[in-house]
Amino acid sequence: MVNKKKPARTCMACNEQKDKNELLRIVKSKDGIIDVDLTGKKSGRGAYICKNEACLDKIIKSKRLERVFELEINQEIYESLRGVIIGK
Repeated sequence: MVNKKKPARTCMACNEQKDKNELLRIVKSKDGIIDVDLTGKKSGRGAYICKNEACLDKIIKSKRLERVFELEINQEIYESLRGVIIGK
């Protein structure tokens, strides 16, 4: 039996490497729309963060998401991310 390796990703806030399904994927589509990807299958540039508020606060404070996606991100997107994290 072959052990299939689980894909690992790194949280952009704490730099901790975890299984892909343990992290929250944020996607920037070709149209420049930022969205939360709960399935992990949406097309576009993806970034991962842990499913906790501490990591979310860290990327908001450092504007890390804005640098990764190279566009300004409004507060509504951050609040929707917070809602997904709290409601997990």
